[in-house]
Amino acid sequence: MATRPVALIAGALVAGLTLGPVAAVAWRAGVLTGLEPADWAALRFTLVQALLSAALSVAFAIPVARALARRAFPGRGVLIALLGAPFILPVIVAILGLLAVFGRAGVLNRVLEAFGLPEVSIYGLHGVVLAHVFFNLPLATRLILQGWLAIPGERFRLAATLAFTSRDVFRVLERPMLASILPGAFAVIFVICLSSFAVALTLGGGPRATTLELAIYQAVRFDFDLAHAASLALVQLGLALVAGLVALRLSGAGLGAEGMDRVVPRWDAGGTGLRLLDTLWLALVALFLLTPLGLVAARGALGVFSLPGPVWTAAAHSLAVALGSTALCIFWAIPLATRRGELLGLAGIALSPLVLGTGLFLILRAFVNPFSLALPVTGVVNALLSLPFVLRILRPEAEALQQDFSRLGGALGLSPYAWLRWVYLPRMRRPLGFSAGLCAALSMGDLGVIALFADPDRATLPLQIYRLMGAYRMDQASAAAVLLLALSLGLFWIFDRGGRANAGS
Repeated sequence: MATRPVALIAGALVAGLTLGPVAAVAWRAGVLTGLEPADWAALRFTLVQALLSAALSVAFAIPVARALARRAFPGRGVLIALLGAPFILPVIVAILGLLAVFGRAGVLNRVLEAFGLPEVSIYGLHGVVLAHVFFNLPLATRLILQGWLAIPGERFRLAATLAFTSRDVFRVLERPMLASILPGAFAVIFVICLSSFAVALTLGGGPRATTLELAIYQAVRFDFDLAHAASLALVQLGLALVAGLVALRLSGAGLGAEGMDRVVPRWDAGGTGLRLLDTLWLALVALFLLTPLGLVAARGALGVFSLPGPVWTAAAHSLAVALGSTALCIFWAIPLATRRGELLGLAGIALSPLVLGTGLFLILRAFVNPFSLALPVTGVVNALLSLPFVLRILRPEAEALQQDFSRLGGALGLSPYAWLRWVYLPRMRRPLGFSAGLCAALSMGDLGVIALFADPDRATLPLQIYRLMGAYRMDQASAAAVLLLALSLGLFWIFDRGGRANAGS
């Protein structure tokens, strides 16, 4: 169990990195401005698309996670890892995959044309929501799957002894778990969609589909109106904090699930109809998520080994940043895995990366050349942006662990170090592995602060891909995207082995 000073220090660092850059931008800007009519329209669109995206992602994730939790089949572990790929992809790469399927010249419209049916457009509100579900459905599935795996197998054995039906198991065991997990999962995805930038920029279809993040981009990039950008960033932060408070109010305090960590068969799910239903859900979600990735991989796989030297150097930079970011994020997350700590961490993804990067630039330039610290600063910011996801994964099981074993630890006189070594780390292996894999993969694919700070010698792989695309070297950009996907999935797979230890993989 982490001591209070450690938690206070971690909380102070996170709060300073969250609010400091916004304060620097606001101080540099002077007086904050009010919202204009266009800003109110952007706010309405942001809320609508975020609510729809979060609701659909969570709703579809429930049957998918349930199917993964109660079915064992060859390749299940590989499928679980691959289903996380869309969330860890660089946004622009994933959008290219969606366009290959749903765009005007995509696979879907070619099929519709062959049957004489009118084409569909991916642009507008429905396109933004589609892309957000594509990105966030895997995250929601993994968050809910962690909750299902936290239910002790002995409880399912007892349910079978009592002749519980599938409906009884859901009512007694699964519904309380979902009540604890779903509000937090919804809040995290809602906040992610609040700060949507690349998705709205490429698929919004015009001014009517402007998000707050796009409005901030316009204020900084075209007008350099820092006062306006800071005002919009504070509105975005306020919305995220409200979502976090509501989620913490509705979610449970943990499952309190103590067991022997045994994996038992799910006798309640043995009917043919339930097997077919689970198979259908897994097939549909695999088709929806993996087809765009397959098209991206097919276009660039052959050119990976002919990539120029700067691309491989950028890949090494990305690996170093990702590993450092992961270590820092886990170091913060262990003492902050509480309800208050989760609310504090939630602010990290609520802030505009553009405002965060601009604020850090203003702070650092008073002491050093910010361009010389491009990679370390990127690692710190990536850790901060990944922290909300890690805390959402860790908090339910950390609180259950505290509830089940804190009295025993106190009776044995365990020191904080002994508690961490002998109790916390062994029993938290699964969520810690998943958290580290997610953080490493997100850091590998991030294109945020590095775009403001990097010079040609300090580029990361995502930035190098953007530069290749800007130079119209699309074949090399596609090959570099495949390399980035392979590295991201590789890191995710290595770290997530702990997360799949008791998943039957």
